Amino acid sequence: MEMLQLRYFQKVARMEHMTKAAQELQIAQPALSKTIARLEEDMGVLLFDRIGKQIRLNSFGKTFLEKVDAALELLEEGRREVTDLAGLEFGRIRLAMTSLDRLSDPLGAFLALYPDVNIQITQASTEEMTRMFEAGSIDIGFTALPIELAGLCWATVLKEDVYLAVSRDHRFADRSNIRLSEVGDDPFIGYKEGHAMQKINDAFFRQAGISPRFVCQVDEPAAIISLVRTGLGVALFGCKSGEEEGLKLLRVESPACQRSYRVYWSENRYFSLAARKFLDFIADYFN
Repeated sequence: MEMLQLRYFQKVARMEHMTKAAQELQIAQPALSKTIARLEEDMGVLLFDRIGKQIRLNSFGKTFLEKVDAALELLEEGRREVTDLAGLEFGRIRLAMTSLDRLSDPLGAFLALYPDVNIQITQASTEEMTRMFEAGSIDIGFTALPIELAGLCWATVLKEDVYLAVSRDHRFADRSNIRLSEVGDDPFIGYKEGHAMQKINDAFFRQAGISPRFVCQVDEPAAIISLVRTGLGVALFGCKSGEEEGLKLLRVESPACQRSYRVYWSENRYFSLAARKFLDFIADYFN
């Protein structure tokens, strides 16, 4: 039984699709099929049920996958421990975050100090992040939404006020404070449904007793800045620097609008020297 067979099996088992797995592994589909067939021959049982062109992980495969996941994670932890012995500069950090904008500057500052640290970044929802922690495929998660998973540690590293962003010619642009209920009938620019920031903003709307009418929902803060600036609508925005982009940001008096960003890590898995250093750096940076 070879390491390559186990990694290929793990990918096919998770996707339950030979062609898609081959594409992700960047190998030919017939070669992948032969590798899985040889593994099943070595095991003496079929790990997948074949129904036409579809494959499904069977009970033998599910049991084997649990052991493969555990074995490969142990090997990965061993590699990282050896890397730590070689020094911080050779470390690797697997980082997931719901939004890239809050960590882009501190990431750049960290890499300026430690240019040889390998940081692998994944943008993911909190639900995806939870699954990644369960699978042991990330070291650190960064999100403004809570992650409910046993065995995770967390620390709040950033708290920020959320403002109402309006264009410079909006009727309230000459004010510094506002109650959210005052713009209940205004058109709003928001994040797409399910976006971490939108979930937080929706809670503020509920507290204010309003149901905003969204004229556009986007993925990134830069798009919100651009659309609010044109006067298309107003938006909740969590970065004071938005005023530098031609917006007017009004402090929300009611309800209290603030969000907290946390870093998460697993207490049950090996935490590399590079990852520990990064956590300390992030906390110091925002402080």
